[in-house]
Amino acid sequence: MHTTDKYTGVHAETVMMKGANGDEINAYLARPLGDGKFPAMVLAHHMPGWDEWYREATYKFADHGFITMTPNLYFRSGHGTPEDVAAKVRTEGGISDDQAVADLEGAMKFIRGLDNFNGKVGIFGTCSGGRHAYLTACRVKGFDAIIDCWGGNVVMEKVNAKMPVSPHEYTKDLSCPILGLFGEEDSSPTPEQVKIHEDELKKHGKNYEFHMYPNAGHGFFYYHRPAYRVEQTLDGWKKIFAFLEKNLS
Repeated sequence: MHTTDKYTGVHAETVMMKGANGDEINAYLARPLGDGKFPAMVLAHHMPGWDEWYREATYKFADHGFITMTPNLYFRSGHGTPEDVAAKVRTEGGISDDQAVADLEGAMKFIRGLDNFNGKVGIFGTCSGGRHAYLTACRVKGFDAIIDCWGGNVVMEKVNAKMPVSPHEYTKDLSCPILGLFGEEDSSPTPEQVKIHEDELKKHGKNYEFHMYPNAGHGFFYYHRPAYRVEQTLDGWKKIFAFLEKNLS
């Protein structure tokens, strides 16, 4: 919690890290400055790419006291504007689940090597990043909390070579609490898909907290889009930091 007498500062930069198959990829790393050890967050960016919103989110988490790292999951598809790179990734059918999970695991391992890390790390994602975050939290040991914001295709009717398993089928392996934020007007995930996911969490006795916002659709946190909803976003961020305070501090 911020108080006016505290020293505050954030160091943010692009770094290189080891991802899937030992590949060197770039990532955005923001670290709070000051004394003490800090909890951490790994952010899984959305299909619009490794973009300005995710740099701002990385900084936001760091400003709230979390070492935060957002790997560029599209690094191997080349470079340019985030929009152009994301468009290329779409034409390629997206990235494979195995690659995304290994890149996000690599970010967690990078953080665990930092001296001012307190030993607890969460993972956060929106849209496709919410899906990748859920997959990673289920398939990789070492995460202490997950936040899934309107992750599409967590419940899949059709799978393919790059996405061979519907993520909700890994629910039995989830080993940390989950916070989910969703919109009633979303088409991916639909409220019905969220209910299927919730039922799976209940079935396996998982620690979860889901919130379904009325008058909100896909991407309602994105202030630069028509989908933006102020009240729901403010409440969502409040719930996020309360959840992290409970599980990572």
